[in-house]
Amino acid sequence: MKTCSTWSIPSQRGRLAVITGATGGLGYETALALAGAGAQVVLTGRNPVKGAAALESIRAAHPGAAISYETLDLGSLASVQDFAERFKRKQASLHILINNGGVMAPPTRQVTADGFELQFGTNYLGHFALTAQLLPLLMQGRRARVVNLSSIAHRFGASIHFDDLNWQHGYKAFAAYGQSKLAMLMFALELQRRSEAQGWGLRSLAAHPGLAATALLRNGQRLGGDGRASWLETFSGWLPPVLAQSASDGALSTLYAATSPDAVKAGYYGPTGFMELRGRVGEATVSPRARDRAVATKLWAVSETLTGVHWAAAPTMAERGFA
Repeated sequence: MKTCSTWSIPSQRGRLAVITGATGGLGYETALALAGAGAQVVLTGRNPVKGAAALESIRAAHPGAAISYETLDLGSLASVQDFAERFKRKQASLHILINNGGVMAPPTRQVTADGFELQFGTNYLGHFALTAQLLPLLMQGRRARVVNLSSIAHRFGASIHFDDLNWQHGYKAFAAYGQSKLAMLMFALELQRRSEAQGWGLRSLAAHPGLAATALLRNGQRLGGDGRASWLETFSGWLPPVLAQSASDGALSTLYAATSPDAVKAGYYGPTGFMELRGRVGEATVSPRARDRAVATKLWAVSETLTGVHWAAAPTMAERGFA
């Protein structure tokens, strides 16, 4: 397969992209590259000050870039709904939705505004609800793509704990993170199956950045509030620096999934080097658990119940005259 790089991204002129968690790290690098390729990009995040700084930086790199910022807190279903309603009033269609935002491995259990364990609620449920509410616009966008950010962590013992999805008993930071990222990959695969069954016309994909040098680990550490480093932060400190890659390189797999004509439906992309920590973008390893359709179906139903967001029946591509 072809590899992806910021200088080989196809022109994105005429395409509108929404990126969650885009004021720093992988999301920012993704927004920067898409803006440079001519896309109209909406950056979202929780902090308007960081949002303004991100816009200024992207405009400095790409004068005249069609970019804007909108506040969106994935840890609040009310914020997700508010953003979706604002966005639908402004736009008639959406071509690219990149579900990137998230938190990683806070050493003590934290909860979202709605009482969900922070990682499950922010990394997964917030994106599940957001995608559902933007589905009508995605269906109006030609060749629309949804890209979910997963992680190599989904392969290391992660599972969906239906008996305790919110880790109220025996919280384990990295296991909870793995569950959230496994859920994101399963969501991407299930969304493609449902799109094909319902005629939604979407291309649903997933990506992971390998080991990228971002603030995600440090932010998780600060969420603990007790001065203890997370297990993953300690572990990453033992890894030789040569195994990590920059945030811009980490974003390449997301960009490949979002823009490459060679990226396939239900594809999962990431670095192809040692342990998929870094390297050229290619097909990433999908764990057997991520392919469990029965679990994916149950997770979808449970997620609808938890979020109160139901994927309403929508007209098919043929019914909308796109056959």
